Amino acid sequence: MPDSTHLWMRHEARPTERRAPLTPQDAARLVEAGVRITVEESAQRAFPLADYTAAGCATAPTGSWHEQAPDEAYVLGLKELPAGPGAPALRHRHIYFGHAYKGQAGARELLARFTAGGGALLDMEYLTDEAGRRVAAFGYWAGYVGAALAVLHHRGALTAPLVPTDRPALDALLASTAADGDTTAALVIGALGRCGRGACDALVQAGLEPTRWDLPETRALDRPALLAHDLLVNTVLTTTPVPPFLTKADLDEPARRLSLVSDVTCDVTSDCNVLPVYDETTTWDAPVRTLRDGDRPLDLIAIDNLPSLLPVEAATAFSAELAPHLLRLAEWDGVWARALHSFRTAVESQEAAPFSI
Repeated sequence: MPDSTHLWMRHEARPTERRAPLTPQDAARLVEAGVRITVEESAQRAFPLADYTAAGCATAPTGSWHEQAPDEAYVLGLKELPAGPGAPALRHRHIYFGHAYKGQAGARELLARFTAGGGALLDMEYLTDEAGRRVAAFGYWAGYVGAALAVLHHRGALTAPLVPTDRPALDALLASTAADGDTTAALVIGALGRCGRGACDALVQAGLEPTRWDLPETRALDRPALLAHDLLVNTVLTTTPVPPFLTKADLDEPARRLSLVSDVTCDVTSDCNVLPVYDETTTWDAPVRTLRDGDRPLDLIAIDNLPSLLPVEAATAFSAELAPHLLRLAEWDGVWARALHSFRTAVESQEAAPFSI
């Protein structure tokens, strides 16, 4: 590993983000292999800064990456960068979930910032192997938490604001709310993927045996069967538009039994959204939104950083998957080359309609 490889792990600007893309244990392995790592101070991160310094990492003030990180450093994070009027051009190579390649809100502005600064986005969603499968993902834990919250709300046991916890505590809460003879019908769409497996595991932990749909069932969607369930947990992420699983007209279907949707994917502002029945996500402070009220209510949970509610478990699993690829970052292997190609393709798609910041 060349001495010039430098990772700068930033503080997360979102107040509810507790995770880290790299744990102290994995950081220690990278430092031992010759990677330079700088970790910004963060009062909200689930892993103490002292553990990173013990691993051999340097430290920096919160949010100092823009001014202090060397041009050659890779700025490592998870969620969105600070935006809005006056947001600076981006000169570094950033590794995080940019959510900017499918026409999401703010995508054009973000890509324009990279173009203006000469930097690049190596989007974690597009770190893939030769078969197109993501090499590091939070999907399992997103599905687990999304399904758990759905069950707790359905049972009247979900309290707000939400606070981070750990899996033993969450599992104990699910078990404590279970009742003999519970006939709740839960459906997981995308059940065979990482996210879907997590959702199914949480439902089983809660004492429910979910209906499991994947590609065969979504190719010819049985809409009446979908609406005949009490809970729907959507874990499908698509990169191309497909017919929606649920429409606003379905919400007014007289035969609808469905009373709660937990959209783990939260692709709400994209043309690839398979649940175009809402226009904004929910939050830790207000995790549930009512889509229909009256005699046949329908509620929505759509939180876009669910794994941060189990920050240690989620970050530990993700870091273990990502760290080996960070070790090969300077080699510019296929994973990183494909990510850069995705970025360049997204930027080129904007050139026909220039956008200034």
